[in-house]
Amino acid sequence: MKTIQEINEKIRRRKVKVLTAEEMVEYVRKKGEKVAARDIDVVTTATFGPMCSSGMYINLGHSKPRIKLGGGRAYLNGVPCYCGFAAVDIMLGANALPDDDPRNSNHPGEFRYGGGHVIEEFVSGKDIVFEGYAYGTDCYPRKYIKTKINIKSVNEAVLFNPRNCSQNYNVAVNLSDKTIYTYMGVLKPKLGNANYCSAGVFSPLLRDPLYRTIGIGTKIFLGGGIGFVSFWGTQHNPCVKRDEDGLPLFPSGTLALIGDLKRMRQEYLRGVSMYGYGVSLMVGVGIPIPVLDEEMAYILGIPEEKILAPVVDYSDVYPNRKSEVIRWVSYKELRSGEIEIMGKKIPTASLSSFYKAREIANILKKWIKSGKFYLTEKVESLPGPESNIKVNFLEEKDKAVP
Repeated sequence: MKTIQEINEKIRRRKVKVLTAEEMVEYVRKKGEKVAARDIDVVTTATFGPMCSSGMYINLGHSKPRIKLGGGRAYLNGVPCYCGFAAVDIMLGANALPDDDPRNSNHPGEFRYGGGHVIEEFVSGKDIVFEGYAYGTDCYPRKYIKTKINIKSVNEAVLFNPRNCSQNYNVAVNLSDKTIYTYMGVLKPKLGNANYCSAGVFSPLLRDPLYRTIGIGTKIFLGGGIGFVSFWGTQHNPCVKRDEDGLPLFPSGTLALIGDLKRMRQEYLRGVSMYGYGVSLMVGVGIPIPVLDEEMAYILGIPEEKILAPVVDYSDVYPNRKSEVIRWVSYKELRSGEIEIMGKKIPTASLSSFYKAREIANILKKWIKSGKFYLTEKVESLPGPESNIKVNFLEEKDKAVP
């Protein structure tokens, strides 16, 4: 066994041996997990895809005279923010839309601009129009303000994402007779296409499926800068059915992430419009996994042909929260560009960028090898399959709410 302290000492002495997740699969395939555990110290994983449960909070600094936004309203480039925290602390979610956006009133809506786009522009250094309305108090007398802000002028700018890096995810198809518009993209009728959203072999929680090394306090690449795992993510669901290697066969674990937005880059935080659905934010995440022992090396060496995802109908099964799975497909099949379902070959497409995941994993690899990035011990483990954690759902009650 190795320890993180021992690996960090190798990083300090520039003696550390690092591979990307893709490279590790080939290394284990050729030399086996025993040799890989001895030779390799760190494996870098990554993902880059739309992560709706993302946002930023900023401290604006005080105006003259002062204004209390808490209990009032605030907008960034016309997109509403949440301002119930305090006088000048506001939060903007990736899904937020301008009040005058037509949404899906003319279906399918275009959703040209929203919270994710504001975050991208803000991190790029552009000026953002800030507008705030308050009710006024003796100590905060101002009731209205309109000005321009940017990432350099605010006191703090923090990216905080309650649910990122989903551990495995559905492959979305459409069994109905009409085109449907979903967060998994446009799905053509009668199995016209299949969309998925995972970096597969690079995906962080698929490379550490039982959360042995990824936990609260883990230091990561986030949006082009440095971030941390701050908690397990919302809808963290580790107790799903798993294969013999512990890999989940359904959507499972998630991560809550936090980092200094001022150190991030537009290239790894991109606003995205999803036709007929809404807006979101593409987030780049990279997580180093220490190769502690042979068991870890074995898991990291599992190839994409053995990592399976469920195919789910998004015209009926998903929206009505049914449990049927059409079949499981491997990420090798998905990345081939075509899968077979019900005797029909249909094209596949990924909302997550494998190219960018590879790029991020290589950047993180360089950071570690050059001594710019050290590993951290997790402060606390994420709830695992043994936790019996339950994911609750909103249920209708028999008695009407008055």
